[in-house]
Amino acid sequence: MRLLAPAKLTVSLRITGVREDGYHLIDAEMVSLDLADRVSIATGTTRVSYHGPHALSLRPETDLVVRALALVGREAVVDVDKHVPAGGGLGGGSSDAAAILHWAGFDDYVRAATIGADVPFSILGGRSRVRGIGEIVEPLPFEARSYTLVLPPFGCSTPAVYRRWDDLGGPTGASGNDLEPAALDLEPRLAQWRDRLEAHSGRPARLAGSGSTWLVEGRHPGPGFVVVSTTARRA
Repeated sequence: MRLLAPAKLTVSLRITGVREDGYHLIDAEMVSLDLADRVSIATGTTRVSYHGPHALSLRPETDLVVRALALVGREAVVDVDKHVPAGGGLGGGSSDAAAILHWAGFDDYVRAATIGADVPFSILGGRSRVRGIGEIVEPLPFEARSYTLVLPPFGCSTPAVYRRWDDLGGPTGASGNDLEPAALDLEPRLAQWRDRLEAHSGRPARLAGSGSTWLVEGRHPGPGFVVVSTTARRA
């Protein structure tokens, strides 16, 4: 079986609280993109391999595909053709794991969130309002949109960005993403990539989730920029 594993874009994110266990509660809009990994699944003893322009080398304990197979109690030979860059907040690993859960007919969002907060959304795909720690996914009407992205050559640690948000006293992001001030404080190099995208597009840029990807709505092709469109398809 061959499945698409679309990248996700977090186009807005508000933090609405913090649980006693330290997990942050969010209210976000996420959309699937036509930028996608290709996941091939065959019968056999579990083995996961990666190739393609953004191939990874992962330890089994950190490989979300391996964890997804364990969650559903299945074994499979999985090959992932990686087209979604890692470390930019586009959810490639979560979408790869969600492809496994989709294949297995698994749709328990609460348990899926134990693999990663973006996995429940990635099971559904399309356009959704995402709340809780990611396990509450409410489908929204599909809207055809295009975005221009710039992906810095470094990533942002999601846990570190949330910790910095706590340290800063819980700032509100003026652009619609509450994590943006914390990410910029943690990784000042982000500003130069934001400024590049704004100068190129003539529009204010917004950080995608915890970063490091910046986005503006609309098509603004140019060297170093990635133009993507939303997709209603999960797989």
